[in-house]
Amino acid sequence: MSIPFNYKHLYYFWATAHEGSLTAAAQRLHLTPQTICGQLQALEERLNAELFRRQGRNLVLTEMGKTVWRYADEIFSLGRELAEEVHRQTVAHQQHFVVGLTEFLPKLIAYQLLRPVYTLSEELRIHCHEDRLEKLLGDLAAHKLDLVLSDRSLPEDAPVRACDRLLGKSGVSFFSAPELADVYTRDFPAGLDGAPMLMMAPDTPLRGHLQQWFEELGVQPRVVGEFDDSALLKVFGQAGVGIFCAPTILEKEIAAQYQVKVIGRTDQVRVHFYAIYHERRSDHPAVLAICREQLEDEQRFAVADYWSNTSCK
Repeated sequence: MSIPFNYKHLYYFWATAHEGSLTAAAQRLHLTPQTICGQLQALEERLNAELFRRQGRNLVLTEMGKTVWRYADEIFSLGRELAEEVHRQTVAHQQHFVVGLTEFLPKLIAYQLLRPVYTLSEELRIHCHEDRLEKLLGDLAAHKLDLVLSDRSLPEDAPVRACDRLLGKSGVSFFSAPELADVYTRDFPAGLDGAPMLMMAPDTPLRGHLQQWFEELGVQPRVVGEFDDSALLKVFGQAGVGIFCAPTILEKEIAAQYQVKVIGRTDQVRVHFYAIYHERRSDHPAVLAICREQLEDEQRFAVADYWSNTSCK
């Protein structure tokens, strides 16, 4: 038999659980602690269950309270999402599509993956934010982002009910300034043993795959620089400091922009590109357009014209 809820009582309970005390909840709700206490007692009577117990000056949830809180959190999260969606539709002439980009996702790949969005509406405005995947997933859970583009899949312990979709994959190519290319092209990949190498940060997926590949080959490059920013890494490579690698799918564009040469490539090391989105955003037109985009080694990026119209050549 279902219990008819007073959602005002449930909201006061939810706020109190978030704040951890009646005083803090009263300040947040602009009510007196006595008022909130009465509402909580009414809810407990309706459920015939104790929801809080005192621990010092604070209130902590009972086991039943934790169960009720999980449902209440889902209910009021849906309420916020509903309000955001109504607002989004009422200001359709200024629609915003907010995208999070992981730190090590190549910018050219992000550009290519986001291009289909501009075919949907001339009024759509894309906002891009770059950060660590963990921070972006937190923002996705809080509905601050509509989508995350990532170089890794959704972790099993992600703090959000989300889906991920593999949008593409690519082998990697190795690049260097012309003076180094003449030395290392002839005996690739064995010649990488002892070669000066520019690498991404140790916690990136590509770094781990590269190290495993080097071990299988029995080569040990000499790491002369580690970078959190892939663009800065390429600038050092352009200056002749060392060899660097990037997705083969971007080979032509990287060579043109940084005036570097390809010294070799491999399909034994692959990078992957994912779209991660909240399960309730799966029918968003922009998300659908992006998820239809599939990028593979044999599919060349349509960015040659893009580079020819910029000063970065």
